[in-house]
Formats: sequence, C-alpha cells, structure tokens
Amino acid sequence: MSYSIDQFSKITGINKLVLRTWENRYGYLMANRTQTNLRYYSDDLLVQALKTKYLIDSGYKISFISSKNDIDLDNLVSELKSSSNSASFDYYINKMIEAGIKYNTDFFNKTYDQCLIEFNHIDFYIHVMLPTFSKIGLLWLTNRMNPAQEHFLSEAFKQKIYSEIDKISNKSTNSDTWMLFLPPNEHHEIGLLFSRFLLLKNGYNVIYLGANVPLSSIQQVFSTIEISNILFFSIANYSKDNLTDTVKFLDKNLTQTNKYIVTNAQGKNKLFQKHKITLIDDINKFIKLISK
Repeated sequence: MSYSIDQFSKITGINKLVLRTWENRYGYLMANRTQTNLRYYSDDLLVQALKTKYLIDSGYKISFISSKNDIDLDNLVSELKSSSNSASFDYYINKMIEAGIKYNTDFFNKTYDQCLIEFNHIDFYIHVMLPTFSKIGLLWLTNRMNPAQEHFLSEAFKQKIYSEIDKISNKSTNSDTWMLFLPPNEHHEIGLLFSRFLLLKNGYNVIYLGANVPLSSIQQVFSTIEISNILFFSIANYSKDNLTDTVKFLDKNLTQTNKYIVTNAQGKNKLFQKHKITLIDDINKFIKLISK
C-alpha cells in the first residue's frame, strides 16, 4: 500500500514540513515520487516512521536516528521499553499497526498479550485499539472499502474480544437484559462486541444480534423475551442515512424499553430527545451506566 504525504503525516504524527526537512537534510524517510513529482510512501517507510516518532518523543535526536538501520531502530525501541519497565500507549499502537501492515498474526498476538499485562481491557480499548483504527482510517472515521490490512486488524481484534467473552461465566447476576445490534447497512462491529464484553463482565444477560439486523427481527425478539435495554451503533454513512427511520421505528415499537445509541452523526440530538433515545458519546459514560 502507498500513502500520500498527507496520509503519512496523519498516521505517523510527523509534520509534513518536518518530513520534507528530514528528507532534504538527512536523506531520511526518502519518499518515492510519482511522474508528476508527488511524494508517496511505502508500508516499510510507515513502520520506520512510527518507530522514529516514538524515539523522537522519547528524547532521541533525528541526527542520531537517521544514522541507524532498521535493526538498530528495533533495538533502540526495545531498550526503551526494557529500561522503563512499561511502555506508552503509542508503543503498542505502533506495534499493532506494524502487525497489520505485515499481516503478522504471531506478532499481533504477542503484542496483544504484552499489552494486557500492562493495561486493563478498558484502557486497552480506549487508548490502543481505537487509536490504532483511527490512525489507519478504520471503522470510526470512514466507510470506504477497507484494504486487506484493515480487514486483517479488524478481524484480529474481534477474535480477541470473542476470546475474552468466552472466559466470562455465563451466570447472570443482574436482572436486566440488554439487546445489542447494528441496524441495516451497519457492519462496524467492534464497539458493539466490546459493549457485550463489558455488560457480561457486569453480570447482565445479553442478547447479541450482531451486524446488519433487519428492524423486523428486533420486533420478533421483543415478542419472545422481555428486554430492559437496547444498545445499537450507527457509524457508517449507509446506516446514518437511515438513522431517522431506525429511531422512529424503535420509539414506536419498543415503548417500554430504555434505548441507547452510539453514533458520530451530527445534529441528531433533537431527534434522539424527541424519540427518547439516549446518546452514549463516551465509553466512561456507558461504564458508569452499567455499573450502577
């Protein structure tokens, strides 16, 4: 995969002017050029830049870093990790992106295991998983066709959440039942899966319907079992285009149920208030809600 200088700068956090300066002064992170002389960067350069940014933020000078090869950079990053006995979130974000770029399942699993030794699941989700997706344009920020690297990381994270869910006892300790689903044309499932994990950890019974659920199916569930709360996500433009219809349907057919939504749709607060849907715009807000 190749990246424009704009994309490269956003993913790595390195200013475009700085990138040009390093290239001209040190011959470092040398971009390829199109026939019209526009810079574009490879996956290998992206991994190198992420390591460089981590080292720069840790106090190293570019004049020193630019003289090192890939093995040297790896050793410097490892030494920083070892010397502090802990690593920043950025360290793990970079490792996750590298695993995705290289389609390296073993590297992903090793990084995940190391991360959970240092951080709890909530910190991992907020400070590692979501920023990893944000940096590479995943899930929460775009609905374009995802390249294979994004699919690889998305499925790897989903499998980890499923694994954590399987470790939880099936015995419910809370009388409330939650139903979780994604409405029609919504497939961004990781946030919903993590919500399921949190609810199960807090002893709730969870009915999990997954992605792209027809609204008629939701009505069928309610005719069979009593549901106290529903939670759904609307992230992709396709589902946000039909969000008004979804909200009206839920308000009309599920009058006795608490309804919660996670979305990045703008200007919908009046719609939610009118139809008695509570917007969850912060994971800590959700955690507080289910910890009562």
